[in-house]
Amino acid sequence: MSAYQQVLLFALAGLLTALVLLGIGRYVNARLNTEPARRPFESGEAPQVHAWSRFHVRFLNYALIFLLFDMEMVFMYPWAVVFLDEGWKAFTEMGMFITILVLGILYAWRERAFDWD
Repeated sequence: MSAYQQVLLFALAGLLTALVLLGIGRYVNARLNTEPARRPFESGEAPQVHAWSRFHVRFLNYALIFLLFDMEMVFMYPWAVVFLDEGWKAFTEMGMFITILVLGILYAWRERAFDWD
């Protein structure tokens, strides 16, 4: 089997999988299409605002700060795995990485990004 045939077979398998999942979703959705299931928030209470309501721009700062800490953890896990093998080199590199992140947090603090006004 040539490489092109393998790619075509893989693409057809992906397309078939997508179509099957869409069909299952359509079947299940038709059975669960009741009034409470159509509400934007399925918590049992009537929503106070519309589901497509806009958020204030100040939430952008919090989202970016969350990403800052989230990416820190994403990069710290592989570092922790190889720390014992690499030794002081890995410790120094992580120290520089955390220093850059702390400087970013201090800059955000100085620019009052954490204020909720």
